[in-house]
Amino acid sequence: MGDIVSTHLDEGRRQIITAHTRKVMTEFGKVYRQQYAVALFNSVRFEIEGGGNAQIQLLHRKDPLQDKSIFSGDLFQYLDENKKWRNRFIYVGNSYNISFYDSRLAYERGLHSREIVNCAGYKVLTSMDEYLDLLNSCLPDLKAKRESSPFLKSAPSFVLILWHPYARHHYFTVRTEKEQTKWLAVFQDCIRHTNNGLSEDNKVLTPAFTNSLRLYRQAKGHYGTWEMMCGDPTQILANLVMETLYPELRTQIGPRLKGKLQQRQRNWMLISDAVYRQVLTQTRTQHRALVQDCEVECPRLDASLRTDMDQIISSKEHVTGRMRALVLADAEQVLKSNVQPYITSILEALMDPVGQGFSEVRDVLFRELVEISKNTVNDRSKEALGKQMEKVSMLAFHPVKMQSCYEKMEQLSLEGLQQRFDVSSPSVFIQRAQILMREQMDNAVYTFEQLLYQNMDEQSGEELIKTIQRCQDRVLKKFDYDSSTVRKKFFREGLLQIIIPYMLKHLHPVYASKLPQFKEFIFEDFSRFILVENIFEEVVLQSVTKDIMMAVKEAAIQRRHNLYRDSVILGNSDPNLHLLEENSIDWASHYGGGGGEVDRRQRRRQVVSMIVSEDMAPMPYGSCLEVPGVEEIPEENEMLPAEDLEDETFINNDHNLQPIISVTPKSLEVPGSPDSVQQIRQLIRPVLEVVVPSAADTDPVLTNGMLPLEEGEEIEAITSEEDMMPKDSAIASAIQELENAVRDEDFNVDSDSELPQASAKSSPRHHDDSGFQSPTNENTEEEDPRPVAADPKGEAEPVGPELVMVMLKEEDEEVSEDGSGDNEDFESNI
Repeated sequence: MGDIVSTHLDEGRRQIITAHTRKVMTEFGKVYRQQYAVALFNSVRFEIEGGGNAQIQLLHRKDPLQDKSIFSGDLFQYLDENKKWRNRFIYVGNSYNISFYDSRLAYERGLHSREIVNCAGYKVLTSMDEYLDLLNSCLPDLKAKRESSPFLKSAPSFVLILWHPYARHHYFTVRTEKEQTKWLAVFQDCIRHTNNGLSEDNKVLTPAFTNSLRLYRQAKGHYGTWEMMCGDPTQILANLVMETLYPELRTQIGPRLKGKLQQRQRNWMLISDAVYRQVLTQTRTQHRALVQDCEVECPRLDASLRTDMDQIISSKEHVTGRMRALVLADAEQVLKSNVQPYITSILEALMDPVGQGFSEVRDVLFRELVEISKNTVNDRSKEALGKQMEKVSMLAFHPVKMQSCYEKMEQLSLEGLQQRFDVSSPSVFIQRAQILMREQMDNAVYTFEQLLYQNMDEQSGEELIKTIQRCQDRVLKKFDYDSSTVRKKFFREGLLQIIIPYMLKHLHPVYASKLPQFKEFIFEDFSRFILVENIFEEVVLQSVTKDIMMAVKEAAIQRRHNLYRDSVILGNSDPNLHLLEENSIDWASHYGGGGGEVDRRQRRRQVVSMIVSEDMAPMPYGSCLEVPGVEEIPEENEMLPAEDLEDETFINNDHNLQPIISVTPKSLEVPGSPDSVQQIRQLIRPVLEVVVPSAADTDPVLTNGMLPLEEGEEIEAITSEEDMMPKDSAIASAIQELENAVRDEDFNVDSDSELPQASAKSSPRHHDDSGFQSPTNENTEEEDPRPVAADPKGEAEPVGPELVMVMLKEEDEEVSEDGSGDNEDFESNI
């Protein structure tokens, strides 16, 4: 594979790529230096004059993901080098980058990851047909048929594919549809977060970059939204370079590729990825140098602005007035004939999915707060409430919990309007709305935390329950107000993003030759801060702003949109609440009985953790495993009574909760059940056994009872359930209690072979994984995690029968045919 890349990307072609990148960055740099001064002027002016933004009611958490990670678990990755599926441990930190490890132990030992994927610009696909359609677009003259695709030779039903137009693709699979849904939510959240790489907190660099990018593309004839404005500035610039470089290379290299159809497509993907990585490295270096040059000059520009601010504003207003007189008539004509008839349609297309999404956010928040109230009624201790608040505090960053909210926004459709107004894709608006949903959810949860924390030390019992209810009502009221404000701002910005490029596309070519004449009205000292191109855009924007504001105002009057009218002003009912905005609450240490250095190590918790249900057979390689010391939000309504958690565990079978024997030592006192490894060995001769340390000594490393693989170690075979059945009725009667705990799969797996597909006829109960931590692990969070012992022979601790996997050989000990005597001996041993 490497020979293919070096053959088609020799030194000469790499120099061509470098020259092309330098050319684009030089042109962009000229625009950026101009826009940096303009952005600095606008920032200083806003600081001096102030703004009229609406007063928000909810508090905002500065760093919600501090000492947190998002997810970790196991799944199968397709390795293109040897065309095999291999198990990989995946870790998603608070940066939302995806890290791949050979095993969980490799991660715990601090070894370097095999690969780190930044998901900006990626799409996650769950259909091979959809992937092949995108793959065919890479080389237009190469069309792959579904049945001829090499990916389908070993691809199971539940695939997950990370696709990028320029970078390398990644292929994964899981065993059940439920797992696929949850992994899909996690991957989509990674993409959503990394695509939103421009920080709004920086009032100079971000506007300077976005304005420069827009003006640069408009100069090339590209108006409207851009789908590849994904990631941080470096990645966006790499996409900008590839936008023109990619077609050229495809034309030059594509016809020279040799081999079968699929091989040519694979080779092109490798070449494209190598080019993209080279461009990304160069744009990172050149963008960093560009920003440093501008920031070196910033103090001088800032001093000049503050000295001459009044004169600069007066000069700009003078030029604006002259330009408005020239442009306004034509702008209003275009607006009246080509834009006004469609404003209502555009707004309706945006408002319905956005309204449904924010309504779902409110419903999810309400359900979680009600659950807190219910649990507090059952257990009125502050420690129990602290544990619940620890779970809910990260609700906004829980991909699976928030998925129902995000899916509402996926319904957005701009068909018809999309072609007319040159909207490349609605994904720009979808992801922006989803980010706002997450921010509002986190603000609401954080505000509830602050309100509740103020009164917890002073109240208990019935008073505490009433306080929770009051805090819930106040937070929901604040959420309704803030979500209305956020939605109206989103609608105005969305209309501007669609309409302004359309109007500029019609007006700019007409006035492009007349704009330079306005430079003579600007003093030379002020020419850095007043640009005629920006003033022209502001004049066009002012011409349409009135119609947009009126359309949003009329929509707010309609009750079905659940928007506050602009005349409604919600006073700040908590004047002291905003003083606590920097107060980050550590619920576990305050009310969970924690504290000290050990707990600080445990504080790096996961927002979401996937597990295998109690009634699901162990999965080979530990697919979708739970992380030790993680106690997170239950995904479904599986809350158990507090008094039952100590003695019993429940499984969800056809929506009926049924108690099963717990894994605690207390449950091992049930008559007829062996309570130690030695007693089991007296009855049967194991061929293979795996022992995990008991929960009293260490955290359970894997909730399905399997040992994680050592680095480089592979599972040779998984024994089938048939082979594990006892061959004598007496023994079968003796280990009746053991049958519910001993699980295994119905097929053998060779780690070097292709992954077998899950049977469509398998029982649903074997795949009823809730996706989150089971109640039996409630009390394991504060324990020190330890690696699972690799050698079980020296283990002297009694263990539960569900932790022992046995195989019976052909020659068992002689047992009487009726089995009664053996049963008596067995029970006497107990």
